[in-house]
Amino acid sequence: MEGVYRFLLTPRWWGINVFVVLAIPFCVFMGSWQLGRFEDRVQDHETATAQDESGRREAARPLAELLPVDKATVGDQTTVSGRYDDQLLVPERKLDGREGYYVLTLLRTDADKALPVVRGWLPGEPDPAKVPAPPTGEVTVTGALQAAESVGANGVSGRTGWPAGQTGAISAATLLNLVPYDVYDAWVTLNEGDSGMRAVPVSAPQNTGLDLKAFQNLGYTAEWFAFVGFVVFMWFRLLRREVELARDAELGLVTEDEPEPEPQRAPSGV
Repeated sequence: MEGVYRFLLTPRWWGINVFVVLAIPFCVFMGSWQLGRFEDRVQDHETATAQDESGRREAARPLAELLPVDKATVGDQTTVSGRYDDQLLVPERKLDGREGYYVLTLLRTDADKALPVVRGWLPGEPDPAKVPAPPTGEVTVTGALQAAESVGANGVSGRTGWPAGQTGAISAATLLNLVPYDVYDAWVTLNEGDSGMRAVPVSAPQNTGLDLKAFQNLGYTAEWFAFVGFVVFMWFRLLRREVELARDAELGLVTEDEPEPEPQRAPSGV
């Protein structure tokens, strides 16, 4: 290569060019992957919303047809018969911006297993004296099927050591330590609150909402594509600088720095 661009053949510029050639497609790939993750979360959110709306319109189905709970069945209407047994309160649950608690009652569907049923929501601190007693005898409940809760999702507290008669999460893993029978790894929220309590809205399945993680994916997408622009900008900036130096050298405008004079030694005896 002739002229001012001969420097492109130096080992230093070979290293720079190889880095640029590898960095640009890598950043494009990572940005596209993060964008795909964001689009997947948006699609999951739209699907969950559509399923929630369709689930409310569809006729309730037996519980056995909807288990195990997944993204396809969460929010679907189900009908279950049994007898109410143990009752627990689920504190620190907000509804319309107000602090309150769920009233969770175990519905014994047979001698060995029970389904957690959220009969409603009450405001304030959990108080068993204010909670309406569950209906007695054989009952049939209809509501939306929900997946077992995990800490950090939908307002579930990570706190431990709840008082007797309370639980922080609605899941089989938690409830099995509180009741002497097996529990379905799912729960139901009634369509209409029992005994004057407010009905608990259906929760979106985990990892399907436009939450912080979704917008983090979008932010990472912007960062990766911005880095592509930064790499290209820096390459052209370095190229321009090298060309200018090469042209100055050809015109004789670049002179070697004169060596600094050695420091004067003091005369001996001083």
